[in-house]
Amino acid sequence: MPRSLLLIPVLFAAACSSPGSNAQQPTGTPATPTPLPVPSGTPAPLPAGVPFAATRVADFDSPFALAFLPDGAALVTEKAGQLQYWEVNQKAQAVSGVPKVAAGGQGGLLDVAPAPDFASSNTIYFTYSEPRANGSALALARAKLTRGKAMAPRLDNVEVLFRSGADGDGGQFGAVIAFAPDGKSLFLSSGERQRFTPAQDPNQAIGKILHLTLDGKPASDNPDAGKVGATSVQVIDPPEDTEAAKTAKGHPFAFDGPNPAPASIWSSGHRNPYGLVFDASGNLWEHEMGPQGGDELNLIVKGRNYGWPNVSFGENYNNKPIPKPKAGDGYELPKLYWVPSISPSGLIYYTGSEFPQWKGSLLMGAMSGQALIRIALDGTNARKADQWDMGMRIRDVAQGPDGSLWLLQDGAKGDGGWLMRVSPKK
Repeated sequence: MPRSLLLIPVLFAAACSSPGSNAQQPTGTPATPTPLPVPSGTPAPLPAGVPFAATRVADFDSPFALAFLPDGAALVTEKAGQLQYWEVNQKAQAVSGVPKVAAGGQGGLLDVAPAPDFASSNTIYFTYSEPRANGSALALARAKLTRGKAMAPRLDNVEVLFRSGADGDGGQFGAVIAFAPDGKSLFLSSGERQRFTPAQDPNQAIGKILHLTLDGKPASDNPDAGKVGATSVQVIDPPEDTEAAKTAKGHPFAFDGPNPAPASIWSSGHRNPYGLVFDASGNLWEHEMGPQGGDELNLIVKGRNYGWPNVSFGENYNNKPIPKPKAGDGYELPKLYWVPSISPSGLIYYTGSEFPQWKGSLLMGAMSGQALIRIALDGTNARKADQWDMGMRIRDVAQGPDGSLWLLQDGAKGDGGWLMRVSPKK
């Protein structure tokens, strides 16, 4: 989901051996940002005690992600498969040319992010659940966004760059994009599709954080760069008795060509990673949903295994216990976790000036937790700082090019789906 637009230094940090950045990170020397127009709208009803105000400026239908372009326009994905182009105080316009998506459940049109060179190329990247012969798979695509005052916005030259290869049923696509600060590669979160064991399988790209070139190929500095996996993979029976798990039992799938999964993997053992962002020091932060409890905030380190489904602070939906993570078990411990679940979504590294006390913090939404959450960072350490009750499911958090703070509410149009501008209380 979309992240801050401001540049961060190209630093080599503990998170990885090569630098990374957030999804909307342009390259080059940034110009002084022009403040966006003051949006018109209606006050969003927030619970008492929240130290900020929110203005409801637009409504969308089950939105998933919000991404600002350098000039202040924004793109909003709707899960049913529609990409919306929105400008402050203007009515949103549907963008034509979006590929067909496998909508339903947790699938659909998912993340969107302008390319690092968007100002000159007008290129965007986006993810979606792609319809396949045997179900669906996570796909990463790029296209040119064509727009103008006298034309409806459209996508040209749509190109699918990467497919997870795990065709079949199940939700939890992850699908969040984050660009490296040098603008030459990207990171992609790939959920395990409610199939459990593939998160530990090096022949499968699901349940992983992937590191790819801008053309969707495995990055050359990945732990298993150059390795080709098995072209036909059998999903091992998942340990959890759920409907989604039953449909995946013994389900085989094959790759269209050579299996790039091992060469693409940066880290493994992830469940449903819905947040991915780099801080100013080049540390890569990720959050993911646990089962019943056990939502995690992780510092992503090259080659590390984060344990799912072998360990978790949560419990399976059938209440079957899962071993708890502990030091020395061979898995990377989360920096923070939540029990009960908050269903984290959206993640930015905040650099705006309207809330100076939040600078250098992570901000993330919570759906079942109905909250906006601030995480304070101290190098590679993190602590829970604030959790504000919003009285609504927060689907995404974004920072505009002028440093402004924006939220997307989860829900169908007319029953949620609000785009909100957050500002200090007057």
